[in-house]
Amino acid sequence: MRVLACHLLNDYSGSPKVLKQLLKGWVKNNLEVHLFTCGGREGFLSNLTGVKYHNFWYAFTKNPYLRLVFLLVSQLLLMLKVLTKAQKDDIIYVNTVLPFGAAIAGKIRGIRVIYHIHETSIKPAILKKILFGIVERTADQVVYVSNYLANEGLVSSVKSVVLHNAIEEDWYRGKKQKEKHHNQEKHVLMVCSLKAYKGVNEYIELARSCPDYVFSLVMNSSQNEIDAYFKSTDLPRNLRLFDTQTNLHPFYNQAHVVLNLSKPDGWVETFGLTIIEAMAYQLPAIIPPVGGITELVSDGINGYRVNSTNLKDLKEKLELLLENPSIYNLLSLQAEKKFEQFREGAFIKKSLQILAIPSAASFQMSESNSR
Repeated sequence: MRVLACHLLNDYSGSPKVLKQLLKGWVKNNLEVHLFTCGGREGFLSNLTGVKYHNFWYAFTKNPYLRLVFLLVSQLLLMLKVLTKAQKDDIIYVNTVLPFGAAIAGKIRGIRVIYHIHETSIKPAILKKILFGIVERTADQVVYVSNYLANEGLVSSVKSVVLHNAIEEDWYRGKKQKEKHHNQEKHVLMVCSLKAYKGVNEYIELARSCPDYVFSLVMNSSQNEIDAYFKSTDLPRNLRLFDTQTNLHPFYNQAHVVLNLSKPDGWVETFGLTIIEAMAYQLPAIIPPVGGITELVSDGINGYRVNSTNLKDLKEKLELLLENPSIYNLLSLQAEKKFEQFREGAFIKKSLQILAIPSAASFQMSESNSR
């Protein structure tokens, strides 16, 4: 049996990172894995050992009309490529709703199609309706990253399962955690895309209102894009901006708290991989009050849920954490405990069950690895 995994844009964002984990786990379990993705880009899906690559053309552009044209052309190319490469006993694994050409090819060939859906905040609404309509008509099974997504009911007629994201064991083994002292300089961290709906502007205002803390903002963007976005913005002195980073360990190691300030009226977080990574470093988190990300943080237990548009509440919760050692230590301990639910061994094992393949006895990414 072969797995034909399909992903549109190979970059350093969350969905290709999750797919990379799956591909590596499947290869370790002796599956023949093929990856169909756009060529000419570096990202999490680049140069994976044991994976056979099939590239197709796609180019991202900020122009929404050109972007739609490019998407349609790329999916026609992907559909034709999958039609020529696929075999009857293959599984077509479509990562996000965008590589729909592969799903259509699978439907034409009568091949099992599994969608892995990471988010549903797609605009415009007509495109969202079309993409999820294709899912409903082509998918044999849908994998959701959170119960929140599964309960949205966008694809209610298709069998579904929830597979929470997990932290790579290789990533965890690379963790170098230093002891944090409460009287040292306090560091706040946010990792996100450079989008207004991700709460970037709110983060800047929070930094401005808390001059005694150091704020780091790591964005999945080039330095030129960052410079252009903040060209006319008066940035506070305690704010540090960083472009795309392939290694976030130094940032988590230095941080005392991690924030996700996505605005609920513009973007509902369906999960939060950076929050899990933060928990691996025993870091409390402040997150939005809605979405799948709330499955990671219980208010007042291992962090806080705050609407990012409420700057006063944000500041109060941040100061409550960073100025009260007893509260901070309690939430930090609970963050570490919560992290244990998101180790990679169980994640890969469940993915193999979804594929209806028993996990190999030799697969040793145990959740009980010593710290």
